[in-house]
Amino acid sequence: MDQNATQNVVGSNSDNNQNENNMASLLEKEGLGIDFPTQGEIRKGVIASITTGRILVSVGTKSEGIIEGKEYELIPSDELANLQLGQEIPVFVINPEDQNGNLILSYMRAREEEGWTEVESLLASKQATHSSIIGYNKGGLIVPVGGLRGFVPASQISMTRRSSATGDTPEQRWGKMIGEEIDVCVIEVDRERRRLILSERAASTETRESVRERVLEELKSGEVYKGRITSIAEFGIFVNVNGADGLVHMSEISWDRVPHPGELYKVGQEIKVKVINIDHEKKRIGLSIRQLQSDPWDEKAAQFQVGQLVEGTITRLTKFGAFARLVDDIEGLIHISEISERRIEHPKEVIKEGDVCTLRIIKVDPTVHRIGLSLRRVDSMAYADMDWQTLEEIMTSDEEIVTKPADPVVEPAVDAVKTTVETVETTVEAVETTVEAVETTVDAVETTVDAVETSVDTEETAADPE
Repeated sequence: MDQNATQNVVGSNSDNNQNENNMASLLEKEGLGIDFPTQGEIRKGVIASITTGRILVSVGTKSEGIIEGKEYELIPSDELANLQLGQEIPVFVINPEDQNGNLILSYMRAREEEGWTEVESLLASKQATHSSIIGYNKGGLIVPVGGLRGFVPASQISMTRRSSATGDTPEQRWGKMIGEEIDVCVIEVDRERRRLILSERAASTETRESVRERVLEELKSGEVYKGRITSIAEFGIFVNVNGADGLVHMSEISWDRVPHPGELYKVGQEIKVKVINIDHEKKRIGLSIRQLQSDPWDEKAAQFQVGQLVEGTITRLTKFGAFARLVDDIEGLIHISEISERRIEHPKEVIKEGDVCTLRIIKVDPTVHRIGLSLRRVDSMAYADMDWQTLEEIMTSDEEIVTKPADPVVEPAVDAVKTTVETVETTVEAVETTVEAVETTVDAVETTVDAVETSVDTEETAADPE
């Protein structure tokens, strides 16, 4: 019984296989062979019909596949306008058979899948590809590769192109580059995150060294350029100028004291710099920010002139002299030879820190920000004419001086001039007294001489009565 059943099942299976083979042979013979598509498959198809909102594509099945709805709307308008009947296109099988029995296809997803395959191949080969810039964002450029939108970060843009990226906004930096041709290499592919990162620098034969050589030849000392801050250190700021980095040393950042450059500037900021030094041998570029600003020292020191009397506060003592603050942060040096008429070994023998002294300006050098002062020349007769002239000017404008607040420089000068004038007057009086004493002495001597001569005459007469 079991043997017969088994024979019947085997016979039945053989009949079914025979029937399927006969059907396949019949369909093949009649040209009706069907290669049924599977979900996620990419096929080549031929456009059978194009109507508004729908495209029919023949992919070798008994009925055409359909591109419609969202998949139709995803096709860019310019690309849609170029599609023609009979054109072969790639399609992605979304659903082999929907509830209505239709084969649902996508043109853009097929293009995208092919694109990912292409960029993965470019990543593996490290081969460069040619494209053009179609957009930008805050961090860099948008470049299409294989139908995908790739991103070129600012750090991966060639140094030559980046040097022309000036401005405070993305539009100013990158906007003018749209439409420009560009060669890029694929450096990162992530399908899941739909991330495609490109590099122009990797595709460029231009090296950092060659760019620096070119920039060193192009830059001119004394000229002003726009640059972008690339890094900030405790000792200064590195600024990219025309594709090469130069250093703004701490001393060249500002005329005022700066605790740290990061308090004034930030990486990525665009600034103007002046080229102050180009070292071709060491390939270094020296830059300055403060030389583009007016020097506050010049303005403050303009009120001082050689020979002027001023009041200063001793701030520190050294072996070679003493420093005195005149006004604000303007200081002058009293060399040890200008402290006293007598020889001293150290300024502390005459003055100490905190002393307020009347001083004579003997030198003003704006190029090195130095003012020379003298304590011993305050009463110097060499400046008597200047002191008299100053006093006359002060006396002529007494009313104006009275109505105005005391000036930290003028008032001490007035007092010092008056003191000097008094000293001169006292000296003159002393000289006049001395002269009078001398004249009196001369008169006395002459009287004595006369008396002597008279005595001599008397003696001669007595000795010779004839």
